[in-house]
Amino acid sequence: MNWLLVIAGGMVGAPLRYLTDRAVQTRHDSVFPWGTFVVNVTGCLILGLLTGAALEGAASTRLQLLLGTGLCGALTTYSTFSYETLRLTEEGARLFAVANVVLSLVAGVGAAFEGGALAHAVWG
Repeated sequence: MNWLLVIAGGMVGAPLRYLTDRAVQTRHDSVFPWGTFVVNVTGCLILGLLTGAALEGAASTRLQLLLGTGLCGALTTYSTFSYETLRLTEEGARLFAVANVVLSLVAGVGAAFEGGALAHAVWG
């Protein structure tokens, strides 16, 4: 039965990723993949918040499956991040490729920590 929670979360996360990516990217006239950056950092924030809530006893296993595995699993995209970084490199936009890697790593880990801190402040 747990797999239904993962499917339900994925059914929301996948279209949310696509729609967010398109909405963000159309607002930026840049080769930098802002849409993928936004969904990945948002997913890190949600996972940090969810992990913090779970550590504080405020998030059930079912909620973790629904939001963590399902929603965030479909929302975030390491493969697109990798592809876009490679594409930037191949197109000669190496500075943007490096910026994509560094900013994604720093912002993603930072968002996860902030989510955990927020959960601790709320439920700790």
